[in-house]
Amino acid sequence: MKLTDLNRYGAIGANCAHLQIGTLNIVIDSGLHPKKTGRDATPDFSKIRGVHLDLIIITHCHLDHIGSVPLLLREHPEAPVVMTTSSAMLIERMLHNSVSVMTRQKEEANIPGYPLFTHEEIDRLRKRFTGIPFGQAKRIAGAKNDAITIILHPAGHVAGAAGVEIHHKHRQIFITGDVLFDNQRTLPGAKFPAGHFDTLIMETTRGNTERPPEKARSLEVVRLIDTINETIQRGGTCLIPVFALGRQQEILSIIHDARKFRRLVDCPIYASGLGMDLADYLDEISRKTKHATFNRGIIKELKIKPAPRKLNPGEDPKRNALYIISSGMLVENTPSYILASGLIGNSNNTICFVGYCDPETPGGEILASRSGGTYLFKTAHVKAKIKARVEKFELSGHADREELLQFAVQSAPRAIVLTHGEPASRAWFAERLAEALPKTKIIDPVPLQEYQI
Repeated sequence: MKLTDLNRYGAIGANCAHLQIGTLNIVIDSGLHPKKTGRDATPDFSKIRGVHLDLIIITHCHLDHIGSVPLLLREHPEAPVVMTTSSAMLIERMLHNSVSVMTRQKEEANIPGYPLFTHEEIDRLRKRFTGIPFGQAKRIAGAKNDAITIILHPAGHVAGAAGVEIHHKHRQIFITGDVLFDNQRTLPGAKFPAGHFDTLIMETTRGNTERPPEKARSLEVVRLIDTINETIQRGGTCLIPVFALGRQQEILSIIHDARKFRRLVDCPIYASGLGMDLADYLDEISRKTKHATFNRGIIKELKIKPAPRKLNPGEDPKRNALYIISSGMLVENTPSYILASGLIGNSNNTICFVGYCDPETPGGEILASRSGGTYLFKTAHVKAKIKARVEKFELSGHADREELLQFAVQSAPRAIVLTHGEPASRAWFAERLAEALPKTKIIDPVPLQEYQI
């Protein structure tokens, strides 16, 4: 097998990998880098230009994994695209939202070439997306009478997320995708096959994050509710920045359970954006596939109010309320970014981060800042002293590093490829895996470099 990482910057970004297995050419995911713009945000497709693609596999529907799929399909108009049944229900909505975001960015920042694709282009792609139920083996024949069999396994993380098992002749390959082994309120944890694989391609997101015993997921949920209560009781406002797919519905479910069991103080709850629209999709996935457990009725029961359409930079709304809005990393010009610029200067307020924050995003920078220091919200033109309480809760949609390490060791592969992680995270895994599996070849791929595995 040959592998090339097409994510031009490595780390976490425009996730995309080219695998040559026998005579078949396969691409895993095709995302957009959340911190880049224009073509700089896309994978580098030059290495597969002119190559006949036999298959494109989508692991899940976060934009760092699907955001450039229309561009890839534009260059490879014959390549079939497979994903889980749940992801097939989500992918068009996610891509349509991406067009809307890029259109707005073009208006605000005059980014050349935006949007990278159109709503009409996504509509035309609908017939090329094939959903496969979890656990169902599917044989894919290549152009040269070679074939693979793929099986998609539940990966937790978000609805539809899959680990990918590939069989080629006597060889077995497993790709974790983004994975969470813990159960969430809206989704069961990953159910991966046990046993040996020849090659393991694994995510490393939390390799640089140690979870202390006192931060077990159940205890972090309790701490989150306590923090919200304390904030409201002292007259403040609590902001929970969330990713639209998965994290927003998970937090809504946690809040609903707390309210149902009278553990949450009475306060207005505001939520809006793509995540609220996706609640309908997760409700449908829960009913049709039984691979999620989200009921849209909780939004009505919680009496959710839409967040104000007009949020003024640097202005504290002083509503003594809970806000659950995107983006999860306070990416510039998003509702959570604008709201945070007004909340951060008031010691009564709290900002609660409940997922991964890239260190170079505003969310990551604020988490690394000291209370009493200043932070510049560049695109909001607001410089504020950090007086609000800033908390990080270990409720990530990614598996703890020890769990992933354990899965890798029990797989006893001949080769392990490290993906989807910052350099320090990959380094942690590389060191621990070398100790535990001294005969295994550990590869941390350099972008655009081909590896024989």
